[in-house]
Amino acid sequence: MAAGKGFAVWFTGLPGSGKSTLARLTAGRLRRLGVKTFILSSDMLRKYLTPKPSYSEEERRLVYHVLAVTAKLLTESGVNVLIDATGNRRVYREEARRLIRRFAEIYVKCPLNLCVERETKRRKTLGAPRKIYEKAFKGVSPTVPGIGSPYEEPLNPELTLETDRLKPGEAADLAAKFIIRRFRLRKA
Repeated sequence: MAAGKGFAVWFTGLPGSGKSTLARLTAGRLRRLGVKTFILSSDMLRKYLTPKPSYSEEERRLVYHVLAVTAKLLTESGVNVLIDATGNRRVYREEARRLIRRFAEIYVKCPLNLCVERETKRRKTLGAPRKIYEKAFKGVSPTVPGIGSPYEEPLNPELTLETDRLKPGEAADLAAKFIIRRFRLRKA
């Protein structure tokens, strides 16, 4: 891939909607088609930026700004990026859209009650904090998106995947096909 030709696709949705799972499954499907990608996770980035996170609005602005700038720099270097991040406010995702020339947003849509159920049952968090909804309902974590902080749904995502209706593999197939078409990628 020539320098400056990378793309970024932001998987956004409530915690527990399936963003991390879909980003990883989609990356695997793209890899099998000869398209290399890098998964940029806000949870992993946050561990370095804010080792003892408060999840305040100010801290979120910083984390999502660094996430957008990092994705921009990677794409300018020819790296394809799958962003795995809630990005609970539209302004965070819109900043990435403004900064990154080849950008798309995938809304991983899932009802809050199912996200809560999934989060309480999952064993692997893929870098996400544990028991976030439980902590939110107890008042220990008052800023969890969808509970104590708003989650602003995308107004015009390029793709919406309803993970209460699609199996993870089906959703990843749709995401990979979308990315191939959207960025006019050639299969290896």
